[in-house]
Amino acid sequence: MLRHAATDRCRVTVGFRPDALTLEIADGGPGAAGTSGGHGIDGMRERVDMYGGTFTAGPAPGRGFAVRATFPLTVKAVG
Repeated sequence: MLRHAATDRCRVTVGFRPDALTLEIADGGPGAAGTSGGHGIDGMRERVDMYGGTFTAGPAPGRGFAVRATFPLTVKAVG
């Protein structure tokens, strides 16, 4: 994310609940002047979807960019 953010730092938040794991990466940079032409956001969305999760990515309010993925957790019986 820092590669495109034009900033030197970002915030990574990991949230855990009994039913889900949430990852959020956000920066406060001005953003890139254009697109990279790659598949980064689409690739992340596809991978999160493979595990039944939800994914959002886009400009943060005011300034910066944020990516958020939530993965459902399932408990497997042992034995």
